Amino acid sequence: MKFRGTYTVMITPYDSEGRVDVPGLRRFTDWQIAQGIAGLIPLGSTGEFLSLTDDERTLVAQTVIEQAAGRVPVFIGTGAENTYDVIRYSQEAEKLGADGVMIIPPFYSTPTDDELFVHYRRISDAIGLPIMLYNNPATANVDLKPELVARLSHIDNCCLIKESTMDVTRVRDIIRLCGDRLSVFGGIMGFESFLEGAIGWVAVASNVAPHVMSEIFNLCDGYKDIGKAREMYFRHVPLIQFVGGQGYVSGTKALLKHMGFDVGGPRAPRLPLPAEDDARAFQIVRDLDLRFEERA
Repeated sequence: MKFRGTYTVMITPYDSEGRVDVPGLRRFTDWQIAQGIAGLIPLGSTGEFLSLTDDERTLVAQTVIEQAAGRVPVFIGTGAENTYDVIRYSQEAEKLGADGVMIIPPFYSTPTDDELFVHYRRISDAIGLPIMLYNNPATANVDLKPELVARLSHIDNCCLIKESTMDVTRVRDIIRLCGDRLSVFGGIMGFESFLEGAIGWVAVASNVAPHVMSEIFNLCDGYKDIGKAREMYFRHVPLIQFVGGQGYVSGTKALLKHMGFDVGGPRAPRLPLPAEDDARAFQIVRDLDLRFEERA
């Protein structure tokens, strides 16, 4: 399967009792695919993976894989603080039929480069799925610098990375150092990453604007129409910035509610948006004419 394009790092919807909303998750999966998204990643940071029980993680992964039914690739977020839990989550994802896994480094122990290499090698040895490395030093307290990424790219299965820093020269350097051993997906800086050679985007904003975020990549792919892509990107920068900060979970869920799809609030310790920010979310939805309409 060819991995490229805009992938949504999905929210996890909750019902009025605070439980995982399985019917809502199925609807959300179908809507994303109908809107042209190229891939789905449940159980990432935006999916609140650290706020879910193991049973809930399994439920979310199984639901998205089943509902996607092979229409788009599904990568499961299997990050954890210790190697053995990551292996366990990754093996489960493989049994459920995932197309790959996305793995953030251990986020408390601040492992050394050697420890990270052994961590990812042990995971790779335990599964047969493609591994998307996830570099987000702001949340993981670990920075997978290009030289380390090049070393990790020699591990079987470590063939993709979500590079989620504000420094797009990382994309350039990873491609230069890794060659065809590893493909780069942008994180925060999607449009800019495409111009440096990224072949995809793991986006938060595509939770609420999957068609537009997909089109920005499609227009950049092969340099079809960079000018039009830039115009679309600039128009949606307020949305991308709104879900790019600390309120990425609560902000995304507020936007979806204003669009007509109530996915519940975030789980503690996160709080819903304060009134001022919620009003801003409403204004963004209105300005960009964002709607949750269950049709292509």
